[in-house]
Amino acid sequence: MTEELNVNEIIKDFPIINQQVNGKRLAYLDTSATSQSPSQVISAMSEYYEKYNSNVHRGVHTLGALATDSYENAREVVRRFIHAKYFEEIVFTRGTTSAINLVARSYGDANVEEGDDIVVTEMEHHANIVPWQELAKRKRANLKFIPMTDEGEITLDAVKETITDNTKIVAITHVSNVLGTINDVKAIAEVAHAHDAIITVDGAQSAPHMQIDVQDLNVDFFSFSGHKMLGPTGIGVLYGRRELLQDMEPTEYGGDMIDFVSKYDASWADLPTKFEAGTPPIAEVIGLAAAIKYLEELGFDAIHQHEKALTEYAYDKMSEIEGLEIYGPPKDRRAGVITFNFNDIHPHDVATAVDTEGVAVRAGHHCAQPLMKWLNQSSTARASFYIYNNKEDVDQLVRALKQTKEFFSDEF
Repeated sequence: MTEELNVNEIIKDFPIINQQVNGKRLAYLDTSATSQSPSQVISAMSEYYEKYNSNVHRGVHTLGALATDSYENAREVVRRFIHAKYFEEIVFTRGTTSAINLVARSYGDANVEEGDDIVVTEMEHHANIVPWQELAKRKRANLKFIPMTDEGEITLDAVKETITDNTKIVAITHVSNVLGTINDVKAIAEVAHAHDAIITVDGAQSAPHMQIDVQDLNVDFFSFSGHKMLGPTGIGVLYGRRELLQDMEPTEYGGDMIDFVSKYDASWADLPTKFEAGTPPIAEVIGLAAAIKYLEELGFDAIHQHEKALTEYAYDKMSEIEGLEIYGPPKDRRAGVITFNFNDIHPHDVATAVDTEGVAVRAGHHCAQPLMKWLNQSSTARASFYIYNNKEDVDQLVRALKQTKEFFSDEF
């Protein structure tokens, strides 16, 4: 039996949650944009700055050795976390966006030719569509979209119809940051590999919420960010199969990523260092490792069950509000995200209004303008849930939404 999360105890670990906003208790429902960090993560980063702040790899003094050990130990924490086979398959980046761009610039430029197909979906975050648009332009390749159902999901039949022997790259999100759609990337990877294509997965919205096994998923590249999973900003991870990374050229050049530099030429260091030019985000890497350990102690089965129950509760409560439309799959087939609109109220006004009641939600196009066009909306409001949220947060949101509706009804 899966042990339930003790949210009241978890909240104690998050200093920022224990405050009032606009005179009301804070209901932070914007984790899909950026999660909050527990004291354990903040302390791990502070300890680095207070006790062994030093650059990594190049120094032989005590502080440098401590920093290097912590940095590389964090890489091993990440490797175990996503069940990568080799230590060298973990590349630290600035975030999901930079990880995806690395794949597009390095693997894409070397392997995509004129007339080839790059396959994506309309539910992608801009970070997983613009790099492929630009690659297609550079190489005169074709950008193809897997069609979606009316509920914002993709079927295996649609995948098989879109991916062909002409496909070189399939780039897909694991979980939509807008719809909450959970894509079956393992099945999609099987189709891609059957056509000798590679698959690269945007895991920014999945790694914080579900157990990831890149070997079981059989993906070629997998990217995620620390700031969406209790960690700091400015740190992300690119997982790549070792044999692919070994053949790829670096996209940034400078210190540490070299093996030898002569006056007119240079050679590159071994994996993963050749992709980590310059001084890395050392404190952020240490913070990411602390965040992963925190999540693993809670257990992803418990995290999943908690988010599922909370999302379904919120879905039911919000569905009762007249004039509120929820986008995406049914409540039992979505991640912890509910994107919605009131028919006659701009989502920015909704977000501003509920903020006066202490509720933090996101409003805008969520870096997914092609999806907004597919929804026939310019923008939407979004509530997203995590380990520090409970039914009290949902009830506070629902009360605020009802008050917002009443206020704007009186206005008009």
